[in-house]
This record gives sequence, structure tokens and C-alpha cells, in this order.
Amino acid sequence: LNVTEEKFVLDTLAGCIEYKSLFDVVVNAFFVRDGRYCLISERNLYIVICYLATFQLEELGLQHFSRIVKSLDTAKMQKFLRFFFNALYLNTWIKDEWSQFYDSLYVKENWIDPLLRWQPKVQQLIEQLTDKLSNRTTTVKTSMVTQPKEFNLTVPRPRAIPIPLPIPVLEKRPPVPPSTYKPPKEKKQLEEIKTKNRRKAEVSIRSLTCVCKGDTFFLNSLLVQGTFLAGREVVPSPPQYLEVVWELIDNIPIKLNAAAILREGALYQRKMEQELKRIENLLQGAGDPSEFLEWQKQMRGKDLEEQLAEIECRRLQGKLSHEEAVLAHQNVIQENKKKADLMREEKAELMNQYTEKRLQEQKEIKETVDQVMEGHKNAKQAKIKLQKYKQQIVQEVCEENRELLRQALEEEEEKLRKRYELIQQIRAIESLPSIRHKFVDLTETGGHGLICEMSIVELRERLALLREAQKAAEEEKRDQIIHEKQAKEQLLLDKLDQISLFRAELGRAAALKQEEKKRKSRSGERPMKDERILSLQKKIVEKTMERKKQAGLL
Repeated sequence: LNVTEEKFVLDTLAGCIEYKSLFDVVVNAFFVRDGRYCLISERNLYIVICYLATFQLEELGLQHFSRIVKSLDTAKMQKFLRFFFNALYLNTWIKDEWSQFYDSLYVKENWIDPLLRWQPKVQQLIEQLTDKLSNRTTTVKTSMVTQPKEFNLTVPRPRAIPIPLPIPVLEKRPPVPPSTYKPPKEKKQLEEIKTKNRRKAEVSIRSLTCVCKGDTFFLNSLLVQGTFLAGREVVPSPPQYLEVVWELIDNIPIKLNAAAILREGALYQRKMEQELKRIENLLQGAGDPSEFLEWQKQMRGKDLEEQLAEIECRRLQGKLSHEEAVLAHQNVIQENKKKADLMREEKAELMNQYTEKRLQEQKEIKETVDQVMEGHKNAKQAKIKLQKYKQQIVQEVCEENRELLRQALEEEEEKLRKRYELIQQIRAIESLPSIRHKFVDLTETGGHGLICEMSIVELRERLALLREAQKAAEEEKRDQIIHEKQAKEQLLLDKLDQISLFRAELGRAAALKQEEKKRKSRSGERPMKDERILSLQKKIVEKTMERKKQAGLL
């Protein structure tokens, strides 16, 4: 553009932005009334024409303005100019709406009056546009109608009948193996092992019931739960019977989950490494720590006995303290009884004094009442005067209340009148036309000038691609999880085999250890009680006898 054209374009743009609120009133009303079928995307076109007609018509002149209008769509310009240059609209609602933004006198002198002066000449332009539209319509009506002709198409050859394909013969499927309907051999073997273990357990438990008759019911319950003593030849004696029962409970089979299998496998692995390390140290010439461990075990047993004796002493001391507290409580009860007897005597004396005082006060009150009755007779006349004075005050207050009520009614009527005027204004504003139709093109962007803008159609396509990529990633992740699960199951099976081996070896070692322990326990002696425990028990008996004697006296 040259300098003049550039200046004209910049002035037009600045004016459209500055007076946007005025042009929005006219263009919105146009879309509601005469431009219901016009596109919303042409809104800026009508704003520019409105600006040129309102502010630039004097400078441009009618000829230049007519050239600009005729260069655009004839039907749209004819419809908009006929709406905007309507004298009735300019003098009524357009003037009122613009007066809300600017002074009404300024609007009338600078904008409405010039538009009304140009209205006759612009009406001639509108008539020219109308004639142009009518001529265009006449030409369309008198145009020749297109006569359709048939296409010279090649006649297709008849299709050959296809040769039917031979029907494939299905292969004969192998019959179902008979092993499908038979129970597995492993189940039968498990049942035989279970029956054999049950018989062994019954024999062992019968020998235990002969030794300890009182615990027959407990052993039978253990038999029902499936515990057993396999391979024991020595019958336990009564002192070691509880240990045998706990060993039976430890051998109860427990169903393991994955975490328990891995944990127990790691435990046996550590034990195996420690045992290998110990054997390696012995081969290298190191000493056997079994004697030290045995001595350490004996010392810990002695420490445990001392701790148990200390706990028993503390328990007996607590019991002795309780007996002493009961005796002290009984002594307090006796002292409280003596104090209660003294308080009852003092209370009877105080009641006698209070009765005498009340009789004296009643006598004085009676004398005072007689004096007051004599004063009431003299005050009757004063009471009548006071009543008349009060009636006069009430009349004056009633008159003042009437005046205040009248003023309140007037103020309420004024508020109602103002509220009615405000409602009328709100209804007038609501009656103004507004845009109700909005056309949306899903293939267009928002037009905000951003690099990442996209239309709704493009957005849907990208979302579809993202869903496909996510589905492929989920399939890949599912395959990976299946492979990891299979590897974990194989690891658990290996661990179970290893655990079963370790448990068998540990069972044999525990049986040997138990036999050794029984042989040692036969030669042991029962420990004597501590002297402190005996002395505390003697004191508790003495305090109990004293408490019972005191309770009998109470």
C-alpha cells in the first residue's frame, strides 16, 4: 500500500476498535432482525461499513463510499444499509443505546443528525442495489435449462461363471485318551502315605496316653488335625510330655504363599552358607564352638531362673502392699465414723440455735407488716393522682405514634415507586435484541494466533492415534507381565523342592536333639525356691489373717 492507503486503513482499524461498543449495538441488532441467515464470520465487514458511514462519510464522499459498497456482495450491503439508515431506528433505539455510552446531546449533534442528512442520498444507493438484485434475479429466471444427455459408455462383457472349489475333507481327529476320565496316580499315592502316617500317629499317641492319662483328649484332637510322631521308639516321660506336644504342633503342615516360600528359601540358603563356612573353618584348623555354645546356653538358663525368681518376688511384694493398703483403708473407715458422730452432735446444736433465731425474725416481720398497712391507707390518694398522670402520657404517646406511622407509609410508597421504575428499565434492557444463532465449523481453528492451535477434527484424529499407541503399549506390557509371572512360578517351584529337602534334614536333626535332651533331663534336679520368696509368702499369710480379724471387728 502507498502512504495514503496505509493511513486510511490504520485510521479505519483504530476507529473500529475505539467505538466497538457502539458498532456492537447496531451489528447485534442486525443479526437478530434482518441478518438472521448471515454468517457470523462477516461480522467485521458490517462493523467497517458502519464506521465508514458514521465517521468517514463526509471525508470520503458519496461517490467513493458507493464504490466501496458496490465492490462487496450486493445482497448483503443492500440489506445492511437499509437496516442502518432507517430513520425510525436512528431516532429511537439506536440513539438511546448510544446515549448510554456518550452524552445524548453529543450523540444527536455529531452522529445521528449527519446520518439523517445523508439518508436520502444513501437511499438512492440502496435503490440502485435493489435494481441490481432484481435484474440478476430476472436473468436467472430466463436462463436456458440444461438438457441432460446419456453417456456413451462401453457395454461390459458378461462375467464368466467361476469354477466351484472342491470341498476340503476334514482330517480324522484322534479319540479322547482314557486317562482324562481317571484320577491321577499322584492322588492315590498321597492317600496311601496319609493312611500310613495316620496309623503311625495312632500307635505313638496310644503310648503317650498310657503315660499321661489326663491329656488324652488333647492328643486325640492333635490326631484329628493330622499331626504325627513318626519313627519315635522312646516313650517320653511325664516331665518332657509338654515338649513332645509342642514339637507335634511345630510339625503341622502349613500352606505357604509366594512370599513365605521365598522367605523360607532365603533362610535355608543362609543356614547352608553358614554350615559350609563352619565346615571350612574346621578343615582349616579352627576349634568347635559347640562347648562354648553349651556353656552359654546353661548361663542363659541360670539368668532366666534368676529373672523368674525376681518376677515372683515383685508379684509377692505387690500382693503384700495390697494387704497393707486394705488394712489402712479399714483404719480410715473407723476414724471417719468417729468424726461423723461428732458432726451429728454439732449439727443438732446448730439447728436449735437456728430455730430460736427464726422465731425472733418472724416476730419482727409481723410488727413491720402492721406499720406498712397503716402507710398504705395514706398512699391511696397519691396512687389515684399517679394514674391520671400516666393516662395523660399515654395519650401523648399515641399521637406521636400516629405521626410516625404516617411518615413510614409515605417512605414505603416512595420506595415502591422507585422499585417499579427500576423494573421497567430492566424490562426495557431485556427486550433489546441479542444474538441467538451461532454457527460452528469443526474444521477451523480458534483463530487465537497460537502455534499449537488445531481444529476439533484434527484433535479427534490425534486422540485416535494416541489411543492406538496406548493400546499397543498395553499389549506389550501384558506380554511382559505374563513372561515375568512364568519365571516367578518356576522360581517358586525350585524353592519348594529345596525347602522340602531342608525340612527333611532338619526333622532328623531335631529328633536326635530331642533324644539327647531327654537323656540329660532324667539326671536333672528340681531347683529349690528362693529364700526371699518363702519369706514374702509367710508375711502375706500373716497380713491376710490380720485383715480378716479386722474385718470381723468392723
